[in-house]
Amino acid sequence: MNDALRLPPPAAQADDDDVALMAAFAAGDVQAFEWLYQRHHAALYRFVRRLLGRTAAAQADEVFQDTWLRVLQSKERYDGRGAQFRTWLFTLAHNRAIDVLRRSGRERPLGDEPTEADPFEPDGVPWDHWPRPDEAIDNQVFWRRAGARLLECLEQLPSAQKTAFLLHHEDDVALDEISRALGIHFETAKSRLRYAMSKLRTCMGAYLDAAGLKVRR
Repeated sequence: MNDALRLPPPAAQADDDDVALMAAFAAGDVQAFEWLYQRHHAALYRFVRRLLGRTAAAQADEVFQDTWLRVLQSKERYDGRGAQFRTWLFTLAHNRAIDVLRRSGRERPLGDEPTEADPFEPDGVPWDHWPRPDEAIDNQVFWRRAGARLLECLEQLPSAQKTAFLLHHEDDVALDEISRALGIHFETAKSRLRYAMSKLRTCMGAYLDAAGLKVRR
């Protein structure tokens, strides 16, 4: 099959068409699955790698492949009414990744769920290696340095908080959809995200623009 045939037509490129593609795949259209895979595989693999972290990176391929296997096994049961396809896909990956972390003993316990009444006091020392504002530094170098630091900070989060942050800020999933997908209360999802952002701000240091981390309902 040539590359041109592997690309979905324009009508199949909107998010709403993921449901239609799954329906087509359930009806026997194998190419519909190819289109879904091409649209989401890169983001899914990135999500899995970051959720597992460096210590469980060797299991990333296993979790990634198992997630798509579960999509294949669920093709006739998926109806798209509970969550967007991408959110559902990432939830499958999240559940599989947590299984791997628990089996390996690398799952970091969250402890009691934080609540809105808990004091907002993140631990840690802010990073102090940002370039000074008056330093002449290439933007690409600056953001590469910041991105590497963010990945280090993500490693320090419990997986529940890391999941909330990755879904919300990397994949633009609203909090109410996160709560439905993960089977948790809205306030629990909100608290996990709030604590994750607090720890990341502290870890990244004072130059992180907190105004850029908005919480969407």
